[in-house]
Amino acid sequence: MIVQLLKCFGTAAGGGNAALVVENDHASVTARQTFAREHRVGACVFIDRQADGAIVLDYYYPHTRSALCLHATLAATHVLLTAPGATATLTVSTAMHGQALQLVRRAAGISQRLFVGLTPQPAPAVMLEKYLASELMGQHMHLLSPPVIASVGSAKLLLEVADSSILRALRPNLELIADWSTLHTVNGCYVYCRTGEDSYEGRNFNHLDPSLEDSATGVAAGALASHRQQSLRLHQGHVTQQPCLIEVHYRPGEILVGGMVQACT
Repeated sequence: MIVQLLKCFGTAAGGGNAALVVENDHASVTARQTFAREHRVGACVFIDRQADGAIVLDYYYPHTRSALCLHATLAATHVLLTAPGATATLTVSTAMHGQALQLVRRAAGISQRLFVGLTPQPAPAVMLEKYLASELMGQHMHLLSPPVIASVGSAKLLLEVADSSILRALRPNLELIADWSTLHTVNGCYVYCRTGEDSYEGRNFNHLDPSLEDSATGVAAGALASHRQQSLRLHQGHVTQQPCLIEVHYRPGEILVGGMVQACT
């Protein structure tokens, strides 16, 4: 088994959202979940190479298996596309739903930029009561737009607040968010605010442990771009002291999510 620790979407050296990439592992789902729980990294992705040459990505958070995790996918992209002799693009699929993902490496001067290409996915049809945001956040919430569920493969409840000060002060009810999410097949909620014409800041609430809050959430960035129908730059990680930037290129039916990836030694 080969295990690599990488940090994704960070804006400074050594920063970003951590993910473990695991190769040459043939363990069961239960064993993989135990591995993820014991290592307590934001996400683990297992690269499974099939007999026909196909590559499947299998994702785990410490508390649950996931249909899709884009920061872990970006970490896997670094492993698969920066090795000697690697191609510039590669199509893989996800273990739980068989979703096709396009891994892309682009030259940018003397550096390389990595992206994951995917398409908007159907979101669960859920009646969103007007008091839902206040209940989940544990305080009265004034939203700038109606709550919405959007998905690029892992559905998010999107909640828009007025500014960064409100966003950064939130201390939500994580157990209630987890229960509500399980009931409605949604992968947590993403609270965001607009900071410019095409720039946003956000926080993801999915893990039960506040110390495991995501510093960058690629699936939320993709869902937000799909909902807004625009390319955008999404800042995250101020609260976790791991500033991150997610870049999303949007075209109808096609979304590219990318950012910096750094290997940890």
